[in-house]
Amino acid sequence: MVRCGGALLRRYGNFIDDLRLYVRGGTGGMGYPRLGGEGGRGGDVWFVAQEGSTLKSIKARYPQKRFVAGTGANSSVKALKGEKGKDCEVHVPPGISVLDDDGKKIGELNGAGERFLAARGGLGGSLATNFLPCKGQRRIVHLDLKLIADVGLVGFPNAGKSSLLSKISQAKPEIANYAFTTIQPELGKIMYEDFKQMEKSEARLEVLGKCIMAKKLVRLILVADLPGLIEGAHQNKGRGHKFLKHVERTKHLLLVVDISGFQLSNKTQFRTAFETVLLLTKELELYNEELLTKPALLAINKMDLPCAKDNLNELMKQLQNPEDFLHLLEEEVIPENTVDFREIIPISTYTGEGIEELKACVRRSLDEEAEQENEEYRKKKLLLLHTSGEQMNKG
Repeated sequence: MVRCGGALLRRYGNFIDDLRLYVRGGTGGMGYPRLGGEGGRGGDVWFVAQEGSTLKSIKARYPQKRFVAGTGANSSVKALKGEKGKDCEVHVPPGISVLDDDGKKIGELNGAGERFLAARGGLGGSLATNFLPCKGQRRIVHLDLKLIADVGLVGFPNAGKSSLLSKISQAKPEIANYAFTTIQPELGKIMYEDFKQMEKSEARLEVLGKCIMAKKLVRLILVADLPGLIEGAHQNKGRGHKFLKHVERTKHLLLVVDISGFQLSNKTQFRTAFETVLLLTKELELYNEELLTKPALLAINKMDLPCAKDNLNELMKQLQNPEDFLHLLEEEVIPENTVDFREIIPISTYTGEGIEELKACVRRSLDEEAEQENEEYRKKKLLLLHTSGEQMNKG
């Protein structure tokens, strides 16, 4: 973890988002036939979500990637009921989906402290088993990590996502004037200091040691910079699936588009800013159409370039009435649905233009969504109370 000014950044060197493990519950203990004693049950293997854990640290600490729980105690004259074997707990990062060896999801851990039973221990020897112990459950599982963030930055290579992350969070991702400088997800935190206490269900509040200096509540918004997509990402081109899956657990999307357009190489077709927006939308839609239901913002970057204002005026016309321009485009560019952006913010990561406005828009959008969720929760609670009251009156 690195502190950069008012923001925090967790750096993921050699980022790992999938790990294959062998897990085995402990064998039960032997029974005692002569006295009818029962052996202790074998220990269980548990996955426990813990902040700060990474799949990389699990792999480094347990290179064999084998986790076996303890054997149950045998029944004896001194203890007819054998003690249960020791459980094996594996600390994993929040945001983990647990898959079996066939790729079927069998569980997930989204919040710190959540637990998943990965392998159950075997029964101890008893009359039902002829006093012989049973072996514990054994299987191969995959831990699949999807980053949990408030906002996910989505864009084509060299759109300026890394530069934007460094501006809004003071994080230090690699930045260069060529495509694919981001080759692994980067996380940064925007820190807002004020006296406004946000709803706990949505906001990430931290009181930093009671804030002896400022005595302020701190609102943290986690932003994920994902490696640039390319056309065909939904088909896993450019390892698109590996990157798109991290968008699934972000609350909001922030699309970042170069106002001057985009061209991956001399061998690929040039795309205008409008086409770029449509193509990004289509890639998200084809991968998982539910992604388009997420609240979304649009950052139009590189407004410091010549002709940027003219290009912006043209883009705004196209975005306000896209149906008037779609017939001019190739069918492969056009998505089934378009994104209704909550805010469209022109910015320049080079000059800093629009950065503060963008940060304010991000927070406002998250706050509005949190308030809406809280209102829906209150309505459901009132309805439940009303229904319970009617049932009590009838009774």
